[in-house]
Amino acid sequence: MEITKETTMGQMLEYDMGIAYVLMQCGMHCVGCPSSIAESLEEACAVHGLDPDAVMAEIEAYLSGRVE
Repeated sequence: MEITKETTMGQMLEYDMGIAYVLMQCGMHCVGCPSSIAESLEEACAVHGLDPDAVMAEIEAYLSGRVE
């Protein structure tokens, strides 16, 4: 799965629950909130005042080290 800033939080977590840890480390502590599931990564970052490019880089770093 290709994850972009337009990918919803729900899609990312369904793909890999480890992304939740990455998001929490970036300051997004409401990963399990029902309203966040339909938000895109970019929308969720805007709500939390986070740089979506920086969060995306953290997710990509996590996924690149993952063994499939």
